[in-house]
Amino acid sequence: MTERYDADDASRTGRADEPAEPQDPSSTWGLERVVQGGADELERAAESALRPRSLSDFVGQPVVRDQLSLVLQAALARGGPPDHVLLSGPPGLGKTTLAMIIAAELGVSLRVTSGPAIQHAGDLAAVLSSLAEGEVLFIDEIHRLARPAEELLYVAMEDFRVDIIVGKGAGASAIPLSLPRFTAVGATTRAGLLPAPLRDRFGFTGHLDFYDAADLERVLTRSARLLGTDLHPAAAAEIASRSRGTPRIANRLLRRVRDWADVRGDGTLDLDAAQAALAVYEVDDRGLDRLDRAVLRALCLRFGGGPVGLTTLAVTVGEEPETVETVAEPFLVREGLIARSPRGRVATAAAWVHLGLTPSESGSSAVDLSGTTRL
Repeated sequence: MTERYDADDASRTGRADEPAEPQDPSSTWGLERVVQGGADELERAAESALRPRSLSDFVGQPVVRDQLSLVLQAALARGGPPDHVLLSGPPGLGKTTLAMIIAAELGVSLRVTSGPAIQHAGDLAAVLSSLAEGEVLFIDEIHRLARPAEELLYVAMEDFRVDIIVGKGAGASAIPLSLPRFTAVGATTRAGLLPAPLRDRFGFTGHLDFYDAADLERVLTRSARLLGTDLHPAAAAEIASRSRGTPRIANRLLRRVRDWADVRGDGTLDLDAAQAALAVYEVDDRGLDRLDRAVLRALCLRFGGGPVGLTTLAVTVGEEPETVETVAEPFLVREGLIARSPRGRVATAAAWVHLGLTPSESGSSAVDLSGTTRL
């Protein structure tokens, strides 16, 4: 699927007959997992109104922002396209937004596609041959490009040409097709899966880190202003503390708090409204939701803290192993609530404390801090 974003507005045109991207595993756990880092098409449409349009409006990521500003300013001064850009990091931190900002800062159009949508080298050749001089080509999830498309992209990024193969077998011939100079922007959540030849062709690589609470509060304040709502500072701090360091989750929680305030409150986004709304969506004070707590409780209560294998743990919570491993586990490991060992997953002391439990000496049961034994 390819889409074009003009530099002067947010309009776009796309092709509806392209294959859809694979479903996010987190979407199988309930209608919407409010703290998932990924986003579907409806989510992206809601985000579009909140996206910053320039580097000066982009909150957080000061190192990447400063480095990218230098690259773009130098390119504008020389009157040519900048080096190709690779952006890596977990979902929801702003990789797509930065790609749009790059095009806007350069004053050119942005062409958008994704790795899973490009199944053959011919698909990529069609996209590349339709680029205009200086345009930005954004490839989301670039690590999922098919190998033939990767090899075609090598030549296109380095020599600005593609070789069109005509015929088959011994009579086949390659016809070189010159391309206009363009800037490729790749985004990936798994930079380690990129082959070295492709990674080396990016002149600038930026890694996006999770946000701290202060930056998330700034993101929320800006988003609330764009949504036309008055967000109290205490409410912004409460939402930020439960957003897993991810702006996409923070903005999603802000919309849910606004819904609660409009339907069940008086329309004021204060601390009480934030706490009540997040309680409805079962997001606790550390940002854990029902799936996260189900994994922790199974690990602590059913298996005495572990170690336990991933498949067994997944069956216990009624999920696929992939969902537990890719959706719940990364945040729990990052928060220091579970640990991976050669024998399986193990609950840390912080997990027991978070659930209000203390491990028994035998490790086969858990004792509630209030004194009630749970098997």
